[in-house]
Amino acid sequence: MAAGAGIPVLVLKEGTQRTYGREALRNNILAAKVMAEMLKTSLGPRGLDKMLVDSFGDITVTNDGATIVKEMEVHHPAAKLLVEVAKAQDAEVGDGTTSVVVLAGTLLEKAEKLLDENIHPTKIIDGYTKALNKALEIINEVAVPVDVESDETLRKIASTTIASKYIGHGPEKEKIVDLVVQAVKIVREKRPDGTYNLDLDNVKIEKKKGGSLLDTMLIRGVVIDKEVVHPGMPKRVKNARIAVLDAPLEIQKPELTTKIRVTDIDQLESFLEEETRLLKEMVEKIAATGANVVITQKGIDEVAQHYLAKKGILAVRRVKRSDIEKIAKATGAKIVTSVRDLKPEDLGYAELVEERRVGEDKMVFIEGAKNPRSVTILLRGANDMLLDEAERSIMDALHALRNILRMPKIVGGGGAIEVELAERLREYARTVGGKEQLAIEAYAEALEVIPAVLAESAGMDALDALLQLRSLHAKGLKHAGVNVLEGKIEEDMTKINVYEPVLVKNQVIKSATEAAMSILKIDDIIAAAPPKKKEKKGKEEEEEEESSKFEF
Repeated sequence: MAAGAGIPVLVLKEGTQRTYGREALRNNILAAKVMAEMLKTSLGPRGLDKMLVDSFGDITVTNDGATIVKEMEVHHPAAKLLVEVAKAQDAEVGDGTTSVVVLAGTLLEKAEKLLDENIHPTKIIDGYTKALNKALEIINEVAVPVDVESDETLRKIASTTIASKYIGHGPEKEKIVDLVVQAVKIVREKRPDGTYNLDLDNVKIEKKKGGSLLDTMLIRGVVIDKEVVHPGMPKRVKNARIAVLDAPLEIQKPELTTKIRVTDIDQLESFLEEETRLLKEMVEKIAATGANVVITQKGIDEVAQHYLAKKGILAVRRVKRSDIEKIAKATGAKIVTSVRDLKPEDLGYAELVEERRVGEDKMVFIEGAKNPRSVTILLRGANDMLLDEAERSIMDALHALRNILRMPKIVGGGGAIEVELAERLREYARTVGGKEQLAIEAYAEALEVIPAVLAESAGMDALDALLQLRSLHAKGLKHAGVNVLEGKIEEDMTKINVYEPVLVKNQVIKSATEAAMSILKIDDIIAAAPPKKKEKKGKEEEEEEESSKFEF
């Protein structure tokens, strides 16, 4: 009745923006396409880097997809959805983050053409779901089992992963691959079913500026970027019994504001003596447990340092919580929150604790720990940018090896599996028929963006490369792909040691398809109005307000 009388009905808050129907869908697809376009050039061994400058002026140079999307300040809700997908991909398998965003964006681009032909989003989603299920079946069929006991296999997997990174082309590549494979062999644990479990928390990466990447080393134990607190303490302790504390060796200040009134010098002396006695008691308590190394997350008073040095105990203070947990896990120690509660059975054990000079700084090395599955990769490099990028590359390689140990199957790299999937899905589409057939064919076309981008980054003609690959796959060469480093088409990528874990490919296809489908389901965007900024009030208005507060 109110509406009939010409009175407007306000359902949404003033300032709310609403976009609906095909317009909302096109806006979302456009945002996803922009994200995919941004990341496309970073794909593969010849991928280019992005320089990201944040609001503080800090610079990140990388071609790692996860890092790019995390560092970018994305505002569009659909683009944010793709950022979340890339983060999930990184958390789940640690690799394929660029591929997942590029593929999701391309799937939506192909869907847009179908929308222009008046095909309903539900039909496209049905077609994409069938294509996804068939693609996962085909990957399992094409996959080749590998022997994860072989060092050579692990080296090839790590090498393929690092090839697309900043450090993947110089002499340091072989060194990094060797270290990663050694670390994985130490850390992995065999399960009863013959597969391996790889807990990446056991691999610590410590970065120290100086030297070159060739000076990077693997330490069987934990390295902490701290030095021994007192010059009188031993710098090397063999058969170390380690007390790991989350408590300060200091006199606690009262939380309440207190005053101590001293009327004569004797009172001041007795007060200071009492402080010294308490600190000495703490040290005596630690020494009584048999500890000869103390590592604490909190501070150590200078007086306590003196008594620890007299007892011949090596002490390190203000160690990060994450390092404290790694040390406790490696040495078998229990993290104690009060010195009073420290018992001999709470101590950890290591064959050697030693302070060593690394570059211009000193670091503490804990080697031969109780838990042999605990290693540290000490990264060296000329600058922070290089160290950060090397750390990301090593983490990707570790994740790739963890994936191959979980599921020891591989497929050809260089876009080989994508072309094979596209060929098989086109055959499958003909058996489905209807409008879903068009969606499955669009899905197959979208998959071919990966080899096309790889060919383009190698300076090849993308269309020629795709036609050659289709021809080879039609002849049954299922591992034919793009040899990016030499800029040519290779008949079998596995022969040139370019292959990828099945687990990563499965996750890329699943994540990209689900992201595309979730965006296709959206037909309405209701954006709340941003909060209004309060206008700066004049001085007189403020004074008036202050005075009015007291008027009744």
